Parts: sequence; structure tokens; C-alpha cells
Amino acid sequence: MIKKVTEDEKRGPEFVTALERGLNVLAAFGQAPRRMTLTQVAELTDLSRGTARRFLLTLQALNYIDGDGKLFWLTPKVLQFSNAYLTAFGLSEAGRSVIRRLTEHIGESSSMAVLDGHDVVYVARVETRRIFSSGIEVGSRLPAFCSSLGRVLLAGLDDAELDGWLAEETFVAPSPRSITDPQKVRQKVIEARRLQYAVIDGEMEVGVRSIAVPIQDRSGRTVAALNIGTTAARVSLDHMRKVFLPVLREAAHEVERTMRDWTQP
Repeated sequence: MIKKVTEDEKRGPEFVTALERGLNVLAAFGQAPRRMTLTQVAELTDLSRGTARRFLLTLQALNYIDGDGKLFWLTPKVLQFSNAYLTAFGLSEAGRSVIRRLTEHIGESSSMAVLDGHDVVYVARVETRRIFSSGIEVGSRLPAFCSSLGRVLLAGLDDAELDGWLAEETFVAPSPRSITDPQKVRQKVIEARRLQYAVIDGEMEVGVRSIAVPIQDRSGRTVAALNIGTTAARVSLDHMRKVFLPVLREAAHEVERTMRDWTQP
């Protein structure tokens, strides 16, 4: 049995609670309406109205948030964090162009994501031009346990890390086809580790399929995942494995090369 680490044990004596609260105020704008009242911010962050107001006004003075006296919203200054992350991560324009070429070649949407807690976070995405859009964009989050990107990223963890992750996951099924039994999820992740790819068929949304492969750094550590998404009506699982997988793997290797060139000393 994996022993769960308490929040206090994770934080330690040097943890700054005030900073955590301020960051939670910023993060609240990513999970709610783009413009929020003081009351909405306080409810989302579990802060008193007075405390939430002080954080909002401090962030407004620093130009991370703006407001009109009633509503508050993020300013473009927050983009410096995402741009700095993507640059340090090595996702240069050369890397994004690989994903664009993959989408154009296959004719299906492709995405790149990283693992953040129990979610995958999209750091690059190119959609095909269709009538309907998935609504997924850079910064979007999806549960890792039932997505192809997530299965590949989880496969990059060692056994102890994976067991700890599984012990903390709640497994809320987004689809009737989602696998929510922890042991079965573990089996799927181990299978993805062995095969070096993962296929999802309807677990995120009925009728939606995707296939993902890992992106690794110089040491062989999985740092991201690349996928192709499609629908059951357009593409069979056999076609995904025989046709999409080789092209997807080559694109992942090319992204790895551009990342290594970009981040070399």
C-alpha cells in the first residue's frame, strides 16, 4: 500500500501560504468566466471577500489583473509566464511547425501536452479546418487517466511514482466507456510503456479516438507526448496503428531533435 503524503508534509516549514493564495487567485481565472466579480473570485479560491480583494488589488497594481470597479480580468502580462515556459521547454517555432506539418499530412488534428498533477495540459495544438471544433486549445486541461496523451505521460513515470499517482486519483469518468478501475488503468499504462504508444477509443468522448507517443529528452525521460485525434466514423483503429503511428513517431522524433537543438548549452 502506497502511503499518501499529507499536504503539510509536502509543503514543509518554508512554505509561503500567502504566495499560494495569490497564485490561486490568478489560477481561478483559468477555470471560470474570463471576467469575474470579487464574490466569484472569493468563492472559487475559498477566501474571504476582504482577503480576495487585497490579492486582486495587489495583482492589479502589478498589472497582472485589470478591473472596472465591478469585474476583474487577466491582462496580457500573464502571457510572459507561458512564453517563458515554452521557451525553456524547447518548444520553439521549429517544433510547432513539425506539429503543423503532421496535421496537414494526416488531415487530422494533432496536439502536444505535458503532465501536470492529474491532468494533461496542452502546450501546442493544430486543428484541421472542419465545421465543428473540439474546443481544445493551448492551456486546455484533460484528465490524464483516460486520454492517450495522459497514458503515454504516465507510462514515463517509474512504478513507485505511478502507484502514488494512482492512489491519489479520483477517476471521474467523462464517458460511459472510460476505464475507472485503478488496477485496469495501471494495466493500460504499463501496456503503453511496453508499446511506446497509447490508443484511446471513446474513453474521453464516445466516438472520439486518439493515438499518442512519447517525446523524450536527452536522458530518455518522457517530458511530453504528441497525439493525433480523430473520430470512429472517419478512421479505424487498425488504420491508426498501421498508418498514423509511424508518421506520428517520426514527428515526435523530429520534435525531440528541435527541442534538443533549442535547449543545448
